[in-house]
Amino acid sequence: MNDPMMDTADLSMGAEDPLMGQGDDRKPVIITFKKKDQRQDQSNDKADILRNAIKSDIDFASAEHASFDQVGSNMGIDINLYEAPILSASLTEEEAQQIRNNPNVEEVEEDGICYAMPELGPEPLVFEGQPSPLAETVPTGVSQVRAPQSWNSSRGAGIPVAIIDTGIDYNHPDLRPNVRGAISFVPGQSPMDVHGHGTHCAGTVAAAINGAGVVGVAPAASLYAVKVLSNTGSGNWSWLIAGIDWCIKRNIRVLSMSLGGASAPNALQTMCNTAFSKGLLLVAAAGNSGPNMNTVGFPGKYRSVIAVSAIDSGNSIANFSSRGPEVGLCAPGVNVLSCKPGGGYQNMSGTSMACPHVAGGAAVVWGAHRFARNVEIWNLMAASADNLGVPGWDPLYGYGRLDVYQASMALTRAPNMPLKP
Repeated sequence: MNDPMMDTADLSMGAEDPLMGQGDDRKPVIITFKKKDQRQDQSNDKADILRNAIKSDIDFASAEHASFDQVGSNMGIDINLYEAPILSASLTEEEAQQIRNNPNVEEVEEDGICYAMPELGPEPLVFEGQPSPLAETVPTGVSQVRAPQSWNSSRGAGIPVAIIDTGIDYNHPDLRPNVRGAISFVPGQSPMDVHGHGTHCAGTVAAAINGAGVVGVAPAASLYAVKVLSNTGSGNWSWLIAGIDWCIKRNIRVLSMSLGGASAPNALQTMCNTAFSKGLLLVAAAGNSGPNMNTVGFPGKYRSVIAVSAIDSGNSIANFSSRGPEVGLCAPGVNVLSCKPGGGYQNMSGTSMACPHVAGGAAVVWGAHRFARNVEIWNLMAASADNLGVPGWDPLYGYGRLDVYQASMALTRAPNMPLKP
């Protein structure tokens, strides 16, 4: 497979700092406009409204067309959705104030940084008995969520899953058969993963059955690398917003987001809500800020996103796992075996590792219920989960440990359960 792959953006600005404000007096901001039919100025596009307000010729690239060249300097990002009319750009404080006072604008927020959820425990963990090049290895976590039992009915074939992360090593032999596209929203960096976080998550979702290496939860699902975190593991919230927009435009069914932060702009919630309303299923790591309560990070905190906490092989909540009222499900997140860049394998721990178990499980369940809507897939997974805590929902395990087999085999609709209790 060649680099770059289809739909790959050329982001040619090679700065390492994820906050891409150019010059001391410019800062990246996210501008949410009022919906077009609610603006005073309905004749001009929102980009023109901004240009007229700040007297600047700034250009904007659409995530849909992946035509980025200089995002962050004289170019911004245009999210062209009625439900989420958003621009991001680097502005001076004076320019930001000018557009903030514009009657067509809902809100102007500073951009911020999101991070790959860091792996926990010794780094790297040495796995005794690495996958054999002559045999297939089903990782413990994949078995723990009972994915293999469902493979006779569905392996997630035809269900697109976006790994919104540090990219994917799409030349890895276990991932190459299932990667269908890749794009980077990180200026100056290709979708190829050199960090390792995204590749590990991708392997848990959909490492292929190919006679060697490891197998993912949904070994026939279609993988899309959506790089919003740099090679150092951090990125702008605006890049995540653009990545979600890209997924909406391509009807990517499942979004796996093993990333987050303690705070986020309101524009991100607008974007997540829009994606869910358009039929996408969003899954995110709860965070690694346990054992204290009320520690779930963004975007897992949003009601439109399934936040996943981490359990160990004994089905006990991991000490590091965030917990709180936003947790929806739990999944294995301790010593999880999966792929690493360069064709190898490694164990990692964290809610980042739990999240792709649920994302892959959603692909398998959707493959078994092809005409279901995203809310129905969520209901099936929640209603069939193996309860591990107090009866019903609780803030450690959510509705329980994902059971892919039970959710896939359900013959009737699950009870209409809330996204978050």
